[in-house]
Amino acid sequence: MIERLALSAATALVADFPAVAILGPRQVGKTTLALEIAEGRDALYLDLESEADRAKLAEPELFLREHQARLVILDEIHRVPEIFQTLRGLIDEGRRTGYRSGRFIILGSAAIDLLRQTGETLAGRIAYCELFPLNLLEITSATDRDPQSVLWLRGGFPDAFLARSDRVSLTWRRDFIKTYLQRDIPQFGPRIAEETLRRFWTMLAHLHGGILNMASLSRSLGVDNKTVANYLDLMVDLLLVRRLEPWHANTGKRLVKSPKVYVRDSGLMHALLQIETREALLGHPKLGDSWEGFVVENLLAVAPEGTEAHFYRTSAGAEIDLVLRFGAEKWAIEIKHTHAPKVSRGFHLACDDIAPTQRFIVHAGRDRFPVAEGIDAIPLMRLMERLNSEGEKDA
Repeated sequence: MIERLALSAATALVADFPAVAILGPRQVGKTTLALEIAEGRDALYLDLESEADRAKLAEPELFLREHQARLVILDEIHRVPEIFQTLRGLIDEGRRTGYRSGRFIILGSAAIDLLRQTGETLAGRIAYCELFPLNLLEITSATDRDPQSVLWLRGGFPDAFLARSDRVSLTWRRDFIKTYLQRDIPQFGPRIAEETLRRFWTMLAHLHGGILNMASLSRSLGVDNKTVANYLDLMVDLLLVRRLEPWHANTGKRLVKSPKVYVRDSGLMHALLQIETREALLGHPKLGDSWEGFVVENLLAVAPEGTEAHFYRTSAGAEIDLVLRFGAEKWAIEIKHTHAPKVSRGFHLACDDIAPTQRFIVHAGRDRFPVAEGIDAIPLMRLMERLNSEGEKDA
């Protein structure tokens, strides 16, 4: 059984705002989530990739006025960007006549572009909900196998995770990558050769968990740094790649200033690196980096709203894999794929620099135990539960 944690959050936003944008990559479950929110309501769903549904919006103001008492779901709204001005007028008119919330759910696959368009026209009228791929708290009872191992290998896209075998899951992920390269990415950015984008995405998979080196990527692709930056911005915008920025603190230390990069879904990363089975993953040189990215994404999926995420590294070797700051809390998290983790000297030094309120080592085992004064080794699931409870306190 799968229960999306985002359902209650998105439902609450629909109750409070006239428009709610659900952001996430394709096939992550945005449409399913929107239809679950709409269940029991008088709702209208329009898929704007469909010519027939786009034709209904030839006169959008006229059409939507006829359905002003309904919850209208607009899927793939990037196909009709000119509609935002119409939505603004209808929302403002509705506020004057009593329709103050639950008017529109907007679904989009490109975060920055959609945020820019809605920010320009719907500021103060719209709330945002990012839908991540499935996380560990959502799938505990969804498989007979160890759910963490299955989720890590296959990733969190529902069709990939729920496939009847690892082979079928890998086929789905490879097709997903191909579809993005051939159809989806060209919709959002300049025309880029499919093979060039595939090489770039694969390079990012090899770099996963490492410090971004623009010059190295430029040389490998045979393009300039600005072009590489544009490619990376596009992949980040499409919510396929995470750029984790370094912690900037006035510690008097020489800090690493370049971001780290991750392919956000572990299953896509494994498909790009031709990692087909759990056994192949456990013997792969990117094992530790893959685990680190998996942990980062799962923790951020359940972190309290507004959480700031960084890493910390100095030229002298002090390092924290993930720093989470929310409210008065500052958590320092080291990530190790081992059942018997030990605290590194670099982690101690880094904690001395930034003085976190909590210190953890996320490991691959099942038990929680102290490893040093003020530092607990903790399974991923347990830390997610604690982080999720921090968010519920503020809800």
